[in-house]
Amino acid sequence: MECEKYKGEIIMKKVMTLEEAVMRIEELEKENAELRKEVEYYKNRKTSGRRRHNAKWMAIYNDFVTCYEEGMKMVEIAKRNNISERSIYRYKAYYDRMKENTENQKK
Repeated sequence: MECEKYKGEIIMKKVMTLEEAVMRIEELEKENAELRKEVEYYKNRKTSGRRRHNAKWMAIYNDFVTCYEEGMKMVEIAKRNNISERSIYRYKAYYDRMKENTENQKK
């Protein structure tokens, strides 16, 4: 079947001859090749934004856990690791979720 667009809708036409079918198959194969290239591009592209849980993040998080459990203030932990207070509160939120998950697993 062959497709045509009419007012935004796709209309299918029957392919009458073998030559038309072969031509349509070739068109679809070209379209598939282009779409595969596009999919490969999206698979391989680098996403923007903060990388979560890389080595640096884990090092700071582990230091946060140690300091937080020893009773150090949030501001002091932020200064110690040379990061913002907002980041320290993100670490705390992650810490609280992890604690909650481990407690739920023990039950």
